[in-house]
Amino acid sequence: MADHQRPQWPADILEKAANIRLLALDVDGIMTDGKLFFSAAGDEVKGFNILDGLGIKQVMAAGIEVAVITGRSSPLTAKRMNDLGIPHLMQGREDKKVALAELAGQLGLAPRQIAYMGDDLPDLPAIRYAGLGITVPNGYWLVRQHADLCTRAKGGNGAVREACELLLNACGQLDASLQPYLEQN
Repeated sequence: MADHQRPQWPADILEKAANIRLLALDVDGIMTDGKLFFSAAGDEVKGFNILDGLGIKQVMAAGIEVAVITGRSSPLTAKRMNDLGIPHLMQGREDKKVALAELAGQLGLAPRQIAYMGDDLPDLPAIRYAGLGITVPNGYWLVRQHADLCTRAKGGNGAVREACELLLNACGQLDASLQPYLEQN
């Protein structure tokens, strides 16, 4: 598929995506490229992709909950998620499946209503628990093997935006989310 064409997804993926009411995301390797940078003073620096941020806002505007579950705790992550208006941030949660199941219980959601996106072994149980498991091409091979979908973009390079567009398309909201940008002169 050429990059200038509208994305297409297999029917079985669209069928699973149509049930999704919660998109849960890992941070390092999904929302970032997985690299951690530290200054000489020990300050952490992360790079988040702006494409992902807009996709997240579009998904939330369409009524899909968004959560972030990460094994690390970072003030930078908290700031970015706050800036995006993400209501569910779970940091320092190494057992991501347990965290995801807790959140599902709080929101009254069944696993089939959850999409989880991760790239490494700590994400694998959550990917297998969720109704739609998503990973990235630079994710660990075993995670790619068990995920329902592997994005074309690598983590930190618009992969979350791809997942968001899939969910928007599956619930019939992709065109509506794009229309305001087509109307601008």
